[in-house]
Amino acid sequence: MTIQVPTRAEIPDADKWDLGHLFSNAGKWQEDFASVQATYPRIKEWKGKLGRSAKNLADCLEFEKTLDLKIERLYHFASLQLAEDSANTEYLARVGQIQNLLTQIGEAFAFVVPEIQAIDDAMFAKFIVDPALTDWRIRLNKIRRLKPHVLSEPEERILALGAAALNGYDDTFSQLTDVDMKFGALMDENGHEKPLTQSSFSSFLVKRDPDLRRRAFHQFYAEFQDHQYTLASSLAYSVKADIFRARARNYSSALDAALFPDDVPVSVYHGLIKAVRANLPPLFRYFELRRRALGLNELHHYDTYVPLVAEIESHIPFDEAIDKVVAALQPLGKEYVDALRQGLRGRWCDRYETKGKRSGAFSSGSYGAPPYILMNYKEDVFADLYTLAHEAGHSMHTWLAQKSQKFQDYDYPIFLAEVASTFNEELLTHYLLEQTHDPKMRAYIINRQIDDIRGTLFRQTMFAEFEKVVHEIEENGDALTLDVFKSEYHKLLTTYFAENFVLDPQLDLECLRIPHFYGAFYVYKYATGISAAVALSEKVLRNEPGAVDAYLGFLTSGGSKFPLQTLKAAGVDMTTAAPIESTLRLFERRLGELEQLLL
Repeated sequence: MTIQVPTRAEIPDADKWDLGHLFSNAGKWQEDFASVQATYPRIKEWKGKLGRSAKNLADCLEFEKTLDLKIERLYHFASLQLAEDSANTEYLARVGQIQNLLTQIGEAFAFVVPEIQAIDDAMFAKFIVDPALTDWRIRLNKIRRLKPHVLSEPEERILALGAAALNGYDDTFSQLTDVDMKFGALMDENGHEKPLTQSSFSSFLVKRDPDLRRRAFHQFYAEFQDHQYTLASSLAYSVKADIFRARARNYSSALDAALFPDDVPVSVYHGLIKAVRANLPPLFRYFELRRRALGLNELHHYDTYVPLVAEIESHIPFDEAIDKVVAALQPLGKEYVDALRQGLRGRWCDRYETKGKRSGAFSSGSYGAPPYILMNYKEDVFADLYTLAHEAGHSMHTWLAQKSQKFQDYDYPIFLAEVASTFNEELLTHYLLEQTHDPKMRAYIINRQIDDIRGTLFRQTMFAEFEKVVHEIEENGDALTLDVFKSEYHKLLTTYFAENFVLDPQLDLECLRIPHFYGAFYVYKYATGISAAVALSEKVLRNEPGAVDAYLGFLTSGGSKFPLQTLKAAGVDMTTAAPIESTLRLFERRLGELEQLLL
């Protein structure tokens, strides 16, 4: 019997997100699109006039804001529809329309930032205290900070015209991996033939049958091997694009360019890698515990996801998952949990895998509209309960920030986003451990937390080091080929895994299938995020005076401050190694507990 991935039409509406809060139908979307298309050329009215008065500058910024509110919603709707079905030509066309319009708008607006940068310091000092610009002080100060990296108007126009072309590698990767690549089917442990997809791959890796895990791994990577040269080319051009943009804007490196907007020193990135590399022995100890607990002669990568407690099977329906997540977050107060509960039951979330749907999970928001969550929820994947808590953290961050901040200040950087999401996972673990006195269940949950830290801190740091290495290779003038990608990735696999860990040759191809590598210098934020989240959650769970208010203040601040300042105000200093080392110590403590429970 073959179990097919359902089409979208076969899924009840209650299990889908409701995009009617954005646009009631495609016709309404087209009306707003046409309105923006007709209105944006008015920007030329302010060209050459921004430095004349605070009023001129304020009027221009308000006009831009009016357009941006519509554009954000237009893009949000189009991108969410495409996530529903990556092969839908109507959805592809709509995203193409908005991307092309954004290119035109970027060209028309290219003079704005350079003119703001050109205002002399004395005049800008007067402008910034003018009541007409009160609402724009944060945004303007951030713009002025970028002055060394903003180009002349003609140069900015060229960069705006080339933006879509420079990002083409990402579309190629998505279309290839989400639509064109076919992974076939596998016979599961019950004799049922099930499709192997990017989403279902994780389901196979948590199965008890080691042979099933092995077959899933090799069949999955066989398809990537068949497309390895195309993927390597896409990844190489993504690196080239990063370096082009960095050099065009006078940054010292692509890494410096990626960190500068958040005001994160490069030393924070290097410090993360140094701290994790110095604390790998407990990770190796965990791999050995895993090998022994599973009764294996040797440990492979495809053996690192199956729960170590065989007697406990995970079957959590989605509605029950909502209940568990909401209960775990009770320490954050009534307003937080009520809004989340109503949202998850009120169709913020697109729950299950359907044919053509984007793999993985994400949360996505736009100002004045509900945040939306994409899931590919599987009842038998315990990690999906954590994924829901994780994405709920993003969504509530968006929900609270837009309620507290002006449009121009609400959008928080990803550096902070990963703190909010991982914080929720920490509270979920605490809640689940409190709910059981069963040693097997306790071991199961601790195992899950250990794997979470392993996947978020150790693994993402390895990913971050890979991004750093391949960008440095290109910056030094050497060629990035398939062999170079695989060779550099293999070196890191050798470092971050124990000597008695078997590294199958196919695992070198993993570097070609990680979506975040096609948008570099993102993954380190997962590692710093979990470190900050552990520190903040421990304060809340210890009932430290003011801890909940400080954390909610962090959420409501949105993007009104730089991330390191925001975290420091909440009680965590990420310029030091202390939060990372604290999380590494938590990993080692939990490992000791698990060893006592299992051995």
